[in-house]
Amino acid sequence: MYITKKAISRRTVLRGAGATLALPLLDAMFPAATALAGTEAARPLPRLGFIYFPHGAIMDAWSPKQTGTDFEMSPILKPLEPYRQYLTIVSGLRNKGGESSDPHGIIAGTWLSCYGVNNREGDKGTTADQLAARHFAGNTPLPSLELTGEGGNATCGQGATGCGFGSTVSFRTPFQPLPMEDNPRKVFYTLFGQGDTGDERRAILAETGSLLDYVMDESKALARRVGPADRARLEAYLDSVREVEQRIQRLAVSKSQTMELPNAPQGVPDEFEAHLDALFDLIALAWQTNQTQVASMMMAKEVSMRTYPNLSITEAFHPLSHHANDPSKIERLIRIQNYHTKVFAKFVDKLSKIEDGDGSLLDHSIILFGSNMSNSDLHNNDPLPNAILGKGYGRIKGGQHLKYPQDTPHANLLLTLLQRAGVPVEELGNSTGTFAEV
Repeated sequence: MYITKKAISRRTVLRGAGATLALPLLDAMFPAATALAGTEAARPLPRLGFIYFPHGAIMDAWSPKQTGTDFEMSPILKPLEPYRQYLTIVSGLRNKGGESSDPHGIIAGTWLSCYGVNNREGDKGTTADQLAARHFAGNTPLPSLELTGEGGNATCGQGATGCGFGSTVSFRTPFQPLPMEDNPRKVFYTLFGQGDTGDERRAILAETGSLLDYVMDESKALARRVGPADRARLEAYLDSVREVEQRIQRLAVSKSQTMELPNAPQGVPDEFEAHLDALFDLIALAWQTNQTQVASMMMAKEVSMRTYPNLSITEAFHPLSHHANDPSKIERLIRIQNYHTKVFAKFVDKLSKIEDGDGSLLDHSIILFGSNMSNSDLHNNDPLPNAILGKGYGRIKGGQHLKYPQDTPHANLLLTLLQRAGVPVEELGNSTGTFAEV
């Protein structure tokens, strides 16, 4: 616990010509001589993340053999070993709402609602992230972020499903899908006050200045007002903003040098991992500055035709997922799924190193990492791969593998996470209760 000596508004921002930059949590934002843990501002806003990967998982390589706290990390989840104390693996869950004769057409859009595409009314079909965003409305400038590592419609379902249920995991209402943004540059300027469309986008690409240049005078003035610890936090934060900004600029320039169509979107890199890293960094920045409390992201789209040459895998992801129990195909799928976890683990590591009040962003976050498919060859929804990262202010125990009886609703897990984050919901989809063990 530490004692603060100055008090500036928690909503203080740095302003410059045409730019506004939010700030992370600083000691100086608390009343003089007030213990940080005892102030209202010291109770960091809950962060909720929902990170989706398509085509399920090879469950024998996802689920640990042992339950409880003394489990051996599985091959796919091995990259999360350093964050074991923050990890909760939840096995045995089924999502009946995602079952369909047209699985890829509805599977993404029913992951967080656990409700089918028919007979939707009221909030039946509104996704967990949007129920949280609605509850947190007014706390932050943006209700939520929706991102994707692979743009374009994933697949179009039949009949009432259209295309929305296959290309997003977020539904604001039962029939209002939220598009997922794949352009890191657009997301950056959404968060930090610029734009990126048409002529404006070309102007941004041509400029050599930085967003931080516009707020330099105010940042220097603020640094003079705060203590040494805050100056260090401010410097580290501005460095992280600069790093993300420069990375996105490099990605945009690289893309513009190779594109053939002059009107193609800028800022989406050709290199898959760099693209995902940029999107994850933007979620971290958005959470650090309380631009939003809720973020959802699809690491790749359903029916993904992406190849993984970095893993020496030339066969496209979706055809490979129809493995027919071929050992060589299963081995390649495990490598892809382990790779996705490695990229996600870098995001987890970043959150663990960002101070947030008396803890880290990882201490104060609840992140669901999973898929709405189990065996990609069978296209089934039972049992689903689910992993929770974060402690949720001590409301999530962490460091354990929980296995529930067959047919236990996936909706029970979502309801548990929402309630632990302070969202007052009593039911979701086909939920029958919550998990006290989590």
